Amino acid sequence: MFLTCRFSKALAGVTVLFLSAGAYSDPLNQAIDTDLATNKAAVDSQKNIDRLSDQTQKMLEEYRTASRHADTLQTYNKHLKDLLASQQQEKASLERQLDQIEDTQREIVPLILRMLDSLEQFIALDVPFLPEERQERLNQLKDMVNRADVTPAEKFRRIIEAFQVENEYGNTIEAYRADLELDGSVSSVDFLRLGRVALYFQRLDGSETGFWNKETQSWETLSSSYRNAIRDGLRIARKEAAPDLLTLPLPAPEASQ
Repeated sequence: MFLTCRFSKALAGVTVLFLSAGAYSDPLNQAIDTDLATNKAAVDSQKNIDRLSDQTQKMLEEYRTASRHADTLQTYNKHLKDLLASQQQEKASLERQLDQIEDTQREIVPLILRMLDSLEQFIALDVPFLPEERQERLNQLKDMVNRADVTPAEKFRRIIEAFQVENEYGNTIEAYRADLELDGSVSSVDFLRLGRVALYFQRLDGSETGFWNKETQSWETLSSSYRNAIRDGLRIARKEAAPDLLTLPLPAPEASQ
């Protein structure tokens, strides 16, 4: 009976001890669980922060890109507006020119015809050098004026070129060979042109030398004393000799009207 009581007491003490240990372990486990939960929450929170930060950075880059794109579009749109304004001005100018082109064509055609007549008269009254070449140029201009496939601008340009060629003759000397009718017979002679001031000829054998007399509109024979001078002038014009002083007869200047 005594042993049973002592065993019962001992068992009660062990039970109390286990109960006490259990009582002490519950707050610790709770603290550990709380700490783990806090750490997990912190990790999750940091992940959310990182995710939000990445999203924010991405949105910021997108905003900056959109802002730059908007600035570029504004600059380009301004350029297009300025370009459009310039094109409108150019269009208005072209429309005015188109309105005037018919009047211009009506005015330029009579001008071309008058210039062509003046050129023909000028050649007819001029010293008769290179007659075939100059007449051929004149004939080509006459044919061109009546062609429908040539614009008035091209006709005007070609006539101006012909005037320029004629003008250049007055600033140059030239030697060329051609046929000349003398005393009823045609002979091959050398011509010496001094600008438009004088035109001389000399037979190939040097037997006869002469010049064009503007007053009588005819060829006249010169004294044989001018034969060497004309020969030297021909060599100078052909660049076969250096420029030198020549003694040649010149027509008297025409009196001004």
